[in-house]
Amino acid sequence: MSTFSISITPTSNDAIKKFEADSFLVKHESFEFKNIEEAANSPLAQQLFYLPFVKTVYIAQNFVAVEKYNIVEWIDIQDELSQQIEDYLNDNGVVVITETTAKKIPVTVYAESTPNPAVLKFVTNKKIVAAVLEFKNIDEAKDAPLAQALFNFPFVKEVFLAENYVSIQKYDIVEWDDVFHEVREFIKNYISDGKDIVADNLVQTPKQAESKKEEDFEHLDDISKEIVNIIEEYVKPAVASDGGNILFKHYDPQTKNVQVILQGACSGCPSSTFTLKNGIETMLKEMMQGKINRVDAING
Repeated sequence: MSTFSISITPTSNDAIKKFEADSFLVKHESFEFKNIEEAANSPLAQQLFYLPFVKTVYIAQNFVAVEKYNIVEWIDIQDELSQQIEDYLNDNGVVVITETTAKKIPVTVYAESTPNPAVLKFVTNKKIVAAVLEFKNIDEAKDAPLAQALFNFPFVKEVFLAENYVSIQKYDIVEWDDVFHEVREFIKNYISDGKDIVADNLVQTPKQAESKKEEDFEHLDDISKEIVNIIEEYVKPAVASDGGNILFKHYDPQTKNVQVILQGACSGCPSSTFTLKNGIETMLKEMMQGKINRVDAING
């Protein structure tokens, strides 16, 4: 049985606070309730609507977001509300009864091109995984039902899952213009139906993913930490926008050589591999004078 812990997170809307759990509350679904009648299938939301200041309740993956009326200030109520949600969850309270029809937030999926012509990026308005995952074949995807289902398309070569998108690399037997509509609709319907994206053993909340990342970082030497920080700040955002990912693998203090792993759209494209390798190598040499000799880019 999970023991839940709740933390309070501000949002861009001053009227809304997020109450984040350290475990998932619902799987790949999002719900919005404007009043207690709409919340008929959510005992948790119904409980919250008994509080006079609650205007709207949102439930998604690992958090409950509450929009309040202006009759109170968050500073006066947020701690008590956080404790109330935590106690409810730890008392085996039901979050959402999924067998009944709920007002789900619509799923949208759109396709984006990438620098790799073999890879298309399918972006969704829902968070699908907390940590990046790459699958080279259907056997590797045994714990990722969405990726496994995509491999049933005969033209799918590799699948890359990130926070809010799926990058797919195809074989040359088809052109994306001929199949991207079909793939986009498949992904949209798959997520809309609330099917599992990954198996429970791969599921992580954002906090769990961040904790693992910090733990791995602390085991690195000082120069490796410096390299990772540069990659995270200057390189990853750019490659993520193109449907890819880059991972630090190793730094050799003797040769001063760095190894990085390319994933998603960055992997398997000779031109992007060469461009990224040179770009990262130049950046690291400039920012870490005398500490870097060469960068080797390995396709994930």
